[in-house]
Amino acid sequence: MNNRLMAFLPWIATGLLFVFTISHSEFKSALLFGALFLVGVIDLLQSGQPIRRNYPLIGHARFIFEDLRPNLRQYFMEGDAEEVPFSRMQRELVYERADAQSSERGFGTIKDVYEDSNVWLAHSIVPTAPDPKTFRVRTGENPLTAYDMSVFNVSGLAFGALSGPAVAALNRGAALGGFAQNTGEGGISKYHQQQGDLIWQVGSAYFGCRTPDGAFDAAQFEQKAIDPQVRMIEIKISQGAKPGHGGVLPGSKVSNEIALAWGLEVGKTCVCPAGHSTFQTPRELLAFIAQLRQLSGDKPVGMKICVGHPRELFALAKAMIETGQCPDFITVDGSEGGTGAAPLEFSDHVGMPLHDALPLVHATLVGIGMRDRVRIGASGKVTSAFDIVHAMALGADWCNAGRGFMFSLGCIQARSCHTDRCPTGITTQNPSLHRGIVVSDKGQKVYSYHQQTLEALGELVAAAGVENTSQITADHILCRDRSGKVVPLSQTTVRLDRGSLLGEGLARHELPEPFKSNWDASSADRFN
Repeated sequence: MNNRLMAFLPWIATGLLFVFTISHSEFKSALLFGALFLVGVIDLLQSGQPIRRNYPLIGHARFIFEDLRPNLRQYFMEGDAEEVPFSRMQRELVYERADAQSSERGFGTIKDVYEDSNVWLAHSIVPTAPDPKTFRVRTGENPLTAYDMSVFNVSGLAFGALSGPAVAALNRGAALGGFAQNTGEGGISKYHQQQGDLIWQVGSAYFGCRTPDGAFDAAQFEQKAIDPQVRMIEIKISQGAKPGHGGVLPGSKVSNEIALAWGLEVGKTCVCPAGHSTFQTPRELLAFIAQLRQLSGDKPVGMKICVGHPRELFALAKAMIETGQCPDFITVDGSEGGTGAAPLEFSDHVGMPLHDALPLVHATLVGIGMRDRVRIGASGKVTSAFDIVHAMALGADWCNAGRGFMFSLGCIQARSCHTDRCPTGITTQNPSLHRGIVVSDKGQKVYSYHQQTLEALGELVAAAGVENTSQITADHILCRDRSGKVVPLSQTTVRLDRGSLLGEGLARHELPEPFKSNWDASSADRFN
């Protein structure tokens, strides 16, 4: 019997059973088999999927197993340390800390401590006793408006990408723990107003401060930026998930609540451009930063970037030298970051990873003598206290986490954020799924995760023999170089002496890459 005939047998048998049940007046069974028979006929006649056309009815098994595969793999086949994109160990650590449970482990590490990618903290024989409550960073030069922010905060998670209850729970936790929540580029919604500190992110579409045609609206911005709950302003240049890529918000998703927060018309599709319309050059970007600082009452204003070509970073640095102006902070987003949907090519192959970008930004600011004026934030798969220490060793002053805080809300890594079918209610606008998030309960979990992570950070800082996170350097982290030799991280990352990029008589041949090849090619008058 050939394969073609074998494929028809299931629905032929279904048809025969349908006739049999009809003749014996078994209505419910007849209805079931009739439906199955109809599915088989539809499969045979459709032309979109060859499997269903060649194997009516039973061909659906292939698609069922394909849908089940990620869940089956996560729960039954995935290794504890296998990151897809977050490992079971990483997720369990957050869950335990959100529930205020012990995160200790017995019987030793399951990591291969001799693998090339392994890094570890060089501890001291004389540990200290730091107070995690002092782990804060002052950002901004005006003492009246500077923000003493926590070293661990919520990354940009916009209302619209997240549900209202999820945003409210994050802000409630931030209020309880005294840390900041980045609004994401969706503007400030009513769900952000739970008394937690806000970092207002202004993206290329200027949501929340835009004119009807999508340009920046200074009057709207000023009205919202002077709100005491807004502590800092962040201009989003690019993000790790999809740097250099815009997007489209379909009109079907622009509800009344989203339209109010984002500054859009209900039901109208909005195009989010990849770049900003307010500036095209490094000088213009610094002028825009100065404008936002003035409009907000001299609050700290910075920028978020996923580093692309080093030459563009150096162009901004040259503009800072020539104008004497600078952002109050730069948030470095690694290409491994991203809570929302992104094209596969962008999430996998565009942008610089965090641990490569951080030392480059840090070294550039040191080289132009402005590192003491510009703070550096870091985001990109930060979930644990050691992730924070590692980022600080590479040049960060503080860290942000997006997916880590989503785990504290109950995220199960279903990876359906872009489908509007998030089973936990965190990344969906479906009201029937929002009941899974009780704001008071989840706010407490967000707070607990933050608090216990800072306590663990305090233990690591103590073990390193220093008093504060600001004293962590690249010499505190050890790793293996390409030959397998154990060396401090400072020997494997780019470093510059203070002011080494200033002046006309630079010894170019002594500069490390990528400065040697790109510094002279950059200009304060253009990015590209």
